Amino acid sequence: MSRPNVVLVVMDTARAADVTLGTADDGSVDDDLDAPIEDTATTPTIREIAEAGTTFSNAWAAAPWTLPSHASLFTGTYPSKHGAHAGHKHLDDDLPTLAECFEDGGYETVAVSNNTWISEEFGFGRGFETFRKTWQYVQTDTDLGEVARTTEGIETVRALASRLIEGNPLVNVANAVYGQFFRKREDDGARRANREVADWLDDRKSSRPFFLFANYLEPHLEYRPPEAHAERFLPDDVSYEEAMAISQDAWGYIAGDIEHTEREFAALRGLYRAEIAYLDERIGELRDTLRAAGEWEDTVVVLTSDHGENIGDHGLMDHQYSLYETLLDVPLVIGGGAFAGGDVVDDPVQLVDLPPTLLDVADVAAPTAREGFQGRSVHPDAEGEPREHTIAEYVAPQPSMDALERRVGSLPAEVRRFDRSLRAIRADGWKLIRGSDGSRELYGLDDDPGERNDRAADDPERATGLDDELDEWLASFEHATTGGAVSMSDDTEARLEDLGYLQ
Repeated sequence: MSRPNVVLVVMDTARAADVTLGTADDGSVDDDLDAPIEDTATTPTIREIAEAGTTFSNAWAAAPWTLPSHASLFTGTYPSKHGAHAGHKHLDDDLPTLAECFEDGGYETVAVSNNTWISEEFGFGRGFETFRKTWQYVQTDTDLGEVARTTEGIETVRALASRLIEGNPLVNVANAVYGQFFRKREDDGARRANREVADWLDDRKSSRPFFLFANYLEPHLEYRPPEAHAERFLPDDVSYEEAMAISQDAWGYIAGDIEHTEREFAALRGLYRAEIAYLDERIGELRDTLRAAGEWEDTVVVLTSDHGENIGDHGLMDHQYSLYETLLDVPLVIGGGAFAGGDVVDDPVQLVDLPPTLLDVADVAAPTAREGFQGRSVHPDAEGEPREHTIAEYVAPQPSMDALERRVGSLPAEVRRFDRSLRAIRADGWKLIRGSDGSRELYGLDDDPGERNDRAADDPERATGLDDELDEWLASFEHATTGGAVSMSDDTEARLEDLGYLQ
């Protein structure tokens, strides 16, 4: 296959244990929290693509939440180098993006995003000729998400009237009505995203190969799967109505204001897996759309996630404040072209390896970008030794302690320990997590995949060795100098807070 299409699908917040394994007890979470599910039932579409393609069973994200992880995926660099993180919520234009490389290489470039972080406002539009945001009914730079979140009645009317003068009033009204009444009637955007792709393919006149990026949001809090899907994964003694009534307020739980029983966490895990199962069907729909357009056989498809999720794991909910495997271990399947054959690669890989890999797939030179990549190609024809280590960074807490306190009130001292940065390094079956507060955690993942037994105190020599290896890596490249808060519109801030991202 020469100059294939490339489709990069991010299943936002989908951790590997619930996508590629499809089994209840994989060792990554507390056994008491496991919800029974049918073996292999979660993602049959992804399994089918994997069986014909290549599965990377040991893939790691570079960061535990959306903005820095996508920035790493788009630039082939780690957060310390690209500079997009909770302390600077923008991907600046210092580094070329994957989309820009494809565009310069003669590809048509298209993005469909369901996550507000992944938009032009935060620097992710560079290189895309077409960028569709499913939270807008009519694509525009003016967004009335804030109006969609005001109270009903006259207050809504007043808020809407005050914003109508920005941009096109008719478009603004259409987007406000869509956001308020229609957007989440089907799902978190997957159906709309697939319709956008189908419409684009129907209208497409170009003969160029294309690079299509799609972010699907379904596994992200809050979990709202269709009832029929949820019933397959909920514990036998928990009804759909009862499960949907369980609080999904991650910040209230972390602050100690909300408590969950093991039974309730089992139900939340069932809802989460049901969201993944539902998304698997929508990925099948995307595949069918590409087949109907005559493009599937000429396409290399990548299925992955930007990070995982804690659902009571390590005393946490959502995907902040830690660098445990529940957040870093992500699925990675590549199908088509040189990746056909059903192989399973157990060598460690990272999402930063995808940009050089996909440029190899497309035979795009991009010398400037490649010179700055910190990832390495995992294309079957690429030369090079397997990674000696994998790295992840949590440069600043998100939300900050101030933002969390504004939401939940006074914070206990135990919660304030999260006011730190974290870095993790994994090598030879061992993992070190190091905090800016001087903390160190050491885990032997071969014997302790759930990271229950911190070995830092009883194996200080090994911890120091990994510490030194992490320092050596940090000294090997120039760090981003960006810093400080990045402004965003009120409606964007409101939409992010809808997703749980307190500002």
